[in-house]
Amino acid sequence: MELKDFQNLIKFVVKSGASEVKLETPDYKISVKTGSDSVQPTMQYVPLTSAAAVPQSAPAVADKSSSPSADSTDSSKYITVKSPMIGTVYLKPAPDKANFTEVGRHVAEGNVLCIIEAMKLFNEIESEISGTIVKILVDDASPVEFDQPLFLIDPS
Repeated sequence: MELKDFQNLIKFVVKSGASEVKLETPDYKISVKTGSDSVQPTMQYVPLTSAAAVPQSAPAVADKSSSPSADSTDSSKYITVKSPMIGTVYLKPAPDKANFTEVGRHVAEGNVLCIIEAMKLFNEIESEISGTIVKILVDDASPVEFDQPLFLIDPS
């Protein structure tokens, strides 16, 4: 199943007003749930045929980020800005423009950090806190998942 298929499924669930949709095939199992408080749904995708490959790759990524103990203790004081949806992240407003923000730049609450395109809609992701950008965790024009870390901000 491709990203567009996931986006179309989410769009259908949101428009239909259903609170939960489950889809199972021999290859995968998908559950899409929407909350009454939130317009943006959560989604869980579990590939059934390649289930052995997914757990092996996921811990490897987690091990890389958690292995340097100095980084984990330093990053504990930072606030992580996470993606509220799946889509494509853009760090600048247009290809010929400068980035919304860069490492070391101070951002105020409400400043636009990036744009996430989902289902041909461009959603501005704003900072919920004031602070300094410590790290940008995604590349421009790359796909992002729901709840994927995008930025680290030092609130002090």
